[in-house]
Amino acid sequence: MATKDSRASLLDEADAAAAAGDFGRARSLIEQALQDDDGSAELWIKLTAMRRAAGDARGALEAVERALALAPLDFAALLSRALLLERLRDERSAEAFMHALAQAPAEDRIPASMTTAVEHGRRIAAEHQARIEASLAAAIPPHLPEPERLRAERFVSNASRRTRHFHQEPTDFHYPGLPEFEFHDREHFPELDIVEEATAIIRGEFEALIAAEAAEMVPYIQYPDHVPLAQWRELNKNRDWTAIHLLQNGRPVEANARHCPKTMAALSRLPQPQVRGASPNAMFSLLAPNTRIPPHTGVANTRLVCHLPLIVPPGCGFRVGATTREWLVGKAFVFDDTIEHEAWNDSGELRVVMIFDLWPPALSPSERETVAGIISAAGVSFKGA
Repeated sequence: MATKDSRASLLDEADAAAAAGDFGRARSLIEQALQDDDGSAELWIKLTAMRRAAGDARGALEAVERALALAPLDFAALLSRALLLERLRDERSAEAFMHALAQAPAEDRIPASMTTAVEHGRRIAAEHQARIEASLAAAIPPHLPEPERLRAERFVSNASRRTRHFHQEPTDFHYPGLPEFEFHDREHFPELDIVEEATAIIRGEFEALIAAEAAEMVPYIQYPDHVPLAQWRELNKNRDWTAIHLLQNGRPVEANARHCPKTMAALSRLPQPQVRGASPNAMFSLLAPNTRIPPHTGVANTRLVCHLPLIVPPGCGFRVGATTREWLVGKAFVFDDTIEHEAWNDSGELRVVMIFDLWPPALSPSERETVAGIISAAGVSFKGA
């Protein structure tokens, strides 16, 4: 039986043999040190390297799997196992690369000696993922209605792990049991025809409004300096993202609303939440050229948010969860702002959308009354997104 001192001596000899290029002897010495002891994951990884260098791929695979039995999430061991399976032409290799990459450290913490293997693994994993997704997508029945087809396609992308499921993460209010859709089906909001048909009128009133001397234009993000919200550091009190409120926390902003009578009339016909001190809300959202809104979530899942695009230069985009859409002028969409979302304007021109809130169709009239009472009692105001 090897003592602690004799084991240390064997390992020193093994290191010396490896440094001299005698990988066979190094392997034998490490195996001798492991005869009476399961050792550590680090030691089994070392044996893996020596067996691999000596040309014993199967023995190296056995060693790395012993290492993973002791340290199942060790990135180096997982990556080594994937490379060995690939060398052995084992069909499990692509899946093994995916498992390894799931445990990869941050990019700047990957050792330089591993970058080539990591890049190779990413290519193999991406090809494998694409094959899986194509195979699953082929099982989607043809001629599905568009909403069902989109959900089926997302089911496939989630199953193939290209995307993941994003959950509602409201900052303040989470009402249980509501469906989690990144973008809601347009067919459930026929009333949006009202604002879509009035797009040209609404844009005209917006242009008249910004030309008015008395218009109130404020930075969209306005937190006190002491509030620890690092994601808003660049945009807090910054006019690169500006709001012109028409309805704010349930009340008209007269300085702006009086310039937009037809817009206000259209909004009055929509099923907006009626919550004292919090809603309805409606505004023009102005995003300056070359500006990005960082990922964030909204206050409550008891309301949905609608965008009506008015001015959209090329290079703009909007992501909710795993779904990215372009804004199309005059085409409204409804999304859940308690699911992580972000926006960008990579153009050299201004982007303008009208934002307003809506009740979720899943809330019954009595639930809406209950929600309104509770949020009003809490005294929390909403903003758009």
